[in-house]
Amino acid sequence: MSQARVVVDGATAGEIGAGLLVLVCAERGDGEARADKLLSKVLKLRIFADEAGKMNRSVQDTAGGLLLVSQFTLAADTSGGNRPSFTNAAAPDEGRRLYEYFVDQARKSHPDVQTGRFAAHMQVQLVNDGPVTIPLRT
Repeated sequence: MSQARVVVDGATAGEIGAGLLVLVCAERGDGEARADKLLSKVLKLRIFADEAGKMNRSVQDTAGGLLLVSQFTLAADTSGGNRPSFTNAAAPDEGRRLYEYFVDQARKSHPDVQTGRFAAHMQVQLVNDGPVTIPLRT
C-alpha cells in the first residue's frame, strides 16, 4: 500500500505513506495473547517486494508505517439472512481495551504507528499498490 488515511469529523486522525493499513477486530474470547500473536504476524509478514521484485520484506524491513483502525464489522456473520449479525464481536468495552492494548504494543515495537478512533464514524482512504490484501486470523 502506498498511502492510507483515516478522517474523523472532517479532520485527519491518522495517516501514513507506504506501509500497512490494518483493520483490527476483537472477537469474543480474544485476549492479549492473541493480540500479541497477531501483532507479531503483522510486523513480520513478508509482503513487500525486495530488489528482485519478490514479496520478501516485512513492514519492519521497509520501515513502513502502520495505520491501525478498529473495525468490529469484520466479525459479521451473514449466514442467517441478509442482515449481518455482530454477536461474534467482542463487547464494546472489551473491544476498546484490546484495540488500545494492540496499539500500545505496536508503538513499543514499531516507530511509525498511526490510528483511527475507536467507535467513531471513520472515512478510511487507501491507495492499494498491487493490490495486496491479506486477512490474518490467529
